Amino acid sequence: MQGAQQLMKVFVTRRIPQEGVKILKQAGMCNLSVWDSDEPVPRAELLNGVSGAHGLVCLLSDRIDAEVLDAAGPNLKVISTMSVGFDHLSIDEIKKRGIRVGYTPDVLTDATAELTVALLLATARRLPEGVNEVKSGGWSTWKPLWLCGYGLSGSTVGVIGLGRIGLAIAKRLMPFGVKKLLYTGRAAKPEAKEVEGEFVPLDALVAQSDFVVVSCSLTPDTQGQCDKAFFSKMKKTAVFINTSRGAVVNQEDLYDALSSGTIAAAGLDVTTPEPLPTDHPLLTLNNCVILPHIGSATYATRGIMAELTANNLLAGLTGAAMPTELKI
Repeated sequence: MQGAQQLMKVFVTRRIPQEGVKILKQAGMCNLSVWDSDEPVPRAELLNGVSGAHGLVCLLSDRIDAEVLDAAGPNLKVISTMSVGFDHLSIDEIKKRGIRVGYTPDVLTDATAELTVALLLATARRLPEGVNEVKSGGWSTWKPLWLCGYGLSGSTVGVIGLGRIGLAIAKRLMPFGVKKLLYTGRAAKPEAKEVEGEFVPLDALVAQSDFVVVSCSLTPDTQGQCDKAFFSKMKKTAVFINTSRGAVVNQEDLYDALSSGTIAAAGLDVTTPEPLPTDHPLLTLNNCVILPHIGSATYATRGIMAELTANNLLAGLTGAAMPTELKI
């Protein structure tokens, strides 16, 4: 058995699923220090906890920048984030120090795609409004146009960003009788053939689609991309769905578009900030459905994410090939 002095210090910024903790404990090489809470680690505790660490397990809510890396010191070999996104990591600073990064793509693709379809249907068919009407006594006699929404059958769906998740969303939507699938991105994708996807410029996608689904990465190009000009090109009957990153959308412009009838409805699983303040104007609108960033929230998916995070970390500590390493 290795002595405690030989164990490598690993700081974990949150209580993570047991599947991941078990792997780290069984490896016998880690001295685990965990911020044992479901709430994010306070900044001061993060800076203190990471001091002298060889490995760091973090989440999207943890800003890992030069200050954190300096606090960690020269021992830090690997950062393993339990997320597919990595905009919380200062990649340039990490690269400068030669630290390896693991992340968790692929494993949350199916769960996020399912949630996106659920959110699209709930928004388009006004399910939250319907639930509220039942609870509040607003459900009276049958009325021909009461709570009418928009269906997928015969529709045109536009997917912004046909990556792993975008393609998985498209595959799930097509059996609903979607007539045409448009997509946009940096380049045409051969795999778009699987959904008979047509690669078009962004403006064409926005103008022609009955449902616009945002599934792109957050980059300088996509930040604030969905703004007043974007919404003004959409059909008045169109439904907007975002399960990518909140910062892709200008929320003030979205509020204006929804409250003025420029577009029909919106469903969001991501916002800026997160959590969204309870007095935010978007929350006053019946035609806006907002979820608390639960795209990957199935028990199975979160367990697999934790396992992959742990295995990435162990590989980084031993200098082995990571299951999913972020190339930086």
